[in-house]
Amino acid sequence: MVTITYITSDGREFTVNAEIGDTVMRAAQAHGVPGIEAECGGGLTCATCRVGIPPEWQGRLSPASADEQTMLEYCEDPAPATRLSCQIEIDQSLDGLRVTIPETQH
Repeated sequence: MVTITYITSDGREFTVNAEIGDTVMRAAQAHGVPGIEAECGGGLTCATCRVGIPPEWQGRLSPASADEQTMLEYCEDPAPATRLSCQIEIDQSLDGLRVTIPETQH
């Protein structure tokens, strides 16, 4: 298990114990974290599971695939450090990861 903290746009923090091999999106859903809509269920066909990645974690994640980058291009005002949480697979190196959830997902 690894610990991941989700920070909502209003500053609430939800820290969960996530299973290795799961995704950041599925861990949020399993623990009832608000703000991760994930309309496509992790199929990489929407961008409703976006999260912001703090600078200290950006180089520690595997790079976004071309398909993920394409999905992010369709987002309104995507931040440079935005990722789709369905594409971040959890492994031991992510223990302590903190992500921010935007006010709205579209």
